[in-house]
Amino acid sequence: MAEITHYDAIILGSGQAGNPLAVALSAKGKRTAMIERAAVGGTCVNYGCTPTKTMVASAEVAYLARRASDYGITVGQVSVDILAVRERKRGMVKTWRDGSEKRLKQAKLVDLIYGEGSFVGPKQLRVRLNDGGELMLTAPMIVIDTGLRASAPPIEGLESVSYLDNMTIMEIGELPEHLLVLGGGYVGLEFAQMFRRFGSRVTVIHHGEQLLSMEDRDIADEITAILKEDGIEILLEAKTESAASLKQGLRLAVKVKGASKNLEGTHLLVATGRRPNTEKLNLEAGGIAIDDHGYIRANEKLETTTPGVYAVGDVKGGPAFTHISYDDYRVLKTNLLEGGNRSIAGRPIPSCVFIDPQLGRIGLSEREAREQGRKVRVAKLPMTSVARAMETGRSRGFMKALVDPQTDEILGAAVLGEDGGEVMSMIQLAMMGKLKYTVLHDAILAHPTLAESLNNLFNNFQNE
Repeated sequence: MAEITHYDAIILGSGQAGNPLAVALSAKGKRTAMIERAAVGGTCVNYGCTPTKTMVASAEVAYLARRASDYGITVGQVSVDILAVRERKRGMVKTWRDGSEKRLKQAKLVDLIYGEGSFVGPKQLRVRLNDGGELMLTAPMIVIDTGLRASAPPIEGLESVSYLDNMTIMEIGELPEHLLVLGGGYVGLEFAQMFRRFGSRVTVIHHGEQLLSMEDRDIADEITAILKEDGIEILLEAKTESAASLKQGLRLAVKVKGASKNLEGTHLLVATGRRPNTEKLNLEAGGIAIDDHGYIRANEKLETTTPGVYAVGDVKGGPAFTHISYDDYRVLKTNLLEGGNRSIAGRPIPSCVFIDPQLGRIGLSEREAREQGRKVRVAKLPMTSVARAMETGRSRGFMKALVDPQTDEILGAAVLGEDGGEVMSMIQLAMMGKLKYTVLHDAILAHPTLAESLNNLFNNFQNE
């Protein structure tokens, strides 16, 4: 048996919670082992936010170039070099990954270990090193930040089809002639619009009655109309029954609202869900409980069922956003290193879907408010009433906010429009400060900006 090495803390996974926590522990004099099985930076840097938004930006340039005549500009034929797009993406990932790795290596008390860790007992881990051999480690504090990975649905024949997921689609070296996308959530829609703008024919197959199943129906319907306007085929209430390979491409047998339909495409993206990376951790040996879906059970202080062992980021379930992972780090830093008593309960959950136009979301949706039996005032404003959006030729979508009729405080908002995430963030700040909507309604905001539209949004309450 390998010799046991003792640390003050061990972190499994170098994601957006684990990385800064390792540096913070080192700064407090805690000798820390950071175990990473693949690449520093986790999903966000390597396979999520950084690469996808880099490629979204390339797709937006192609889209605007084709629209040049709308702005009185003449350009030649627009073509997309997907290999150059891929190299730009790779370069951006390398920059951020190298920066993250450098910060870890510069932390004096952090040992960055490339390998795969698993529990062999409470507070004890075996690490199988990527370059061979193994280590046995113990620590009074262990933090699990192993994240999620793509999962595929149980579809007959799918295992025999060479399908893509959110990672592999960004590495293809050719532009799909016809991309079939299984799933109408964040990932599926961002890639669907991206590749349509690159020049692919795109079909989205979604099992639900609307895209973005957790979103308000009016928002989902507007997104569907926008994507159709962009030339994307949207199939709702569509159940994929089987998949089969063809000489060139593949075929899906689908039932759309009960009617059978065969779809043929050159490429298939499966974007129907994700699962936690917990199977290989041998959590039972560490006394760490998981739920029926494999997520680690953690309380509002991020503590697992084993004292001294914590779960952060996507692996514990809940909203799978980078900014939530980073806030998990701040919770642990406050509680473990600063003597605080911070909790994840009640924290705001902002989000942004990086389609065009962006969908920024904060707080209650109208559907959630109705389900809770809450009385709300609903304000809506089309982006065609926003001067800046009209001037830039980016006036698709609308803004929507919910207000408490008794306190006049803002309960939630969705901004489907140009830079929707940025405008949503302004509303979030008002909510965090418990400002009444009238503060935004009456504020002097620079003209012509997108933010200025908040004056008019709160002039437009519905059914009053």
